[in-house]
Amino acid sequence: MQNTFDTALPLAIGSDHAGFQYKEQLKAWLTGLGWTVEDKGTHSTDSTDYPDYAHPVAQMVEEGKAAAGILICGSGNGVCMTANKHQGVRAALCWNEELATLARQHNNANVLCMPERFVDYTVAQKMTELFLSTPFEGGRHERRVEKIQGS
Repeated sequence: MQNTFDTALPLAIGSDHAGFQYKEQLKAWLTGLGWTVEDKGTHSTDSTDYPDYAHPVAQMVEEGKAAAGILICGSGNGVCMTANKHQGVRAALCWNEELATLARQHNNANVLCMPERFVDYTVAQKMTELFLSTPFEGGRHERRVEKIQGS
């Protein structure tokens, strides 16, 4: 897999209890590919609050301490809403391969949010692969991305 993110920086990953299984599987897979993965929790399937994990992942991306972020919860919505509260974070809720690709190509997304309850693990893994390997197209999309930040 060719990476479009800075591999010198870690990937930040987090989930609530509903995304815990995929987080653990993705973390192991990404580490096997050579990524350094910073796990911001949760560390079990015990019920917990998704903002407690989405904020630390988004903060790492916001501060330039992570190349990108990956967030997983039951629907993907909660972690996505939380991450997008951070300046410079462009979190995208994806549930298929095309959306993960377009999030990078057209929106220069830097946080991938996924719904564990609505996608198979093989789809989550493929979305992660595409998200990390797809470059931002720039061009007409650059102006739009700048407007997200209020520029």
